Amino acid sequence: MLVAENEQKKHEKENALSESFPPLKLSGLSVQELQELCKDLHRKIDVVDEARYDLEVKIDKNDKEIQSLTQKINDMKGAKRPNLKRVKKSADSVIGAFTDNTKLMKSDFKANLKTVKKEEEKKEEVTDWRKNVEAMSGMEGRKKLFNAGQ
Repeated sequence: MLVAENEQKKHEKENALSESFPPLKLSGLSVQELQELCKDLHRKIDVVDEARYDLEVKIDKNDKEIQSLTQKINDMKGAKRPNLKRVKKSADSVIGAFTDNTKLMKSDFKANLKTVKKEEEKKEEVTDWRKNVEAMSGMEGRKKLFNAGQ
């Protein structure tokens, strides 16, 4: 059935095209007659293009109008609020919400914090480098530096 419908649509389309646009008879025409035929066809094409352009402009105008009207309708209805989810609360949090336990909670929070002892970094004594130059010169000084690094 679908194949038969498709064939029927093709035949209808061919019949409509043959009625609207009869086949061109180009045989036996002179160059001047062919030029006149081309000019006539160009005029017809221009008319069809103008009509197509006008229809496109009307469609675009209607689409913009539809969009603006749907926007106005949405503005009139108002914004939809999303469905809120229920939140389970414990008894302590409900009681805390009704009473002013924020001070209590803050002090409790501070009590639970761990204390960290800061270790002071060992500062090396700054000595005069000129006194140390003779002691560090030669292989013995390099050996001292190597041993100190390990």
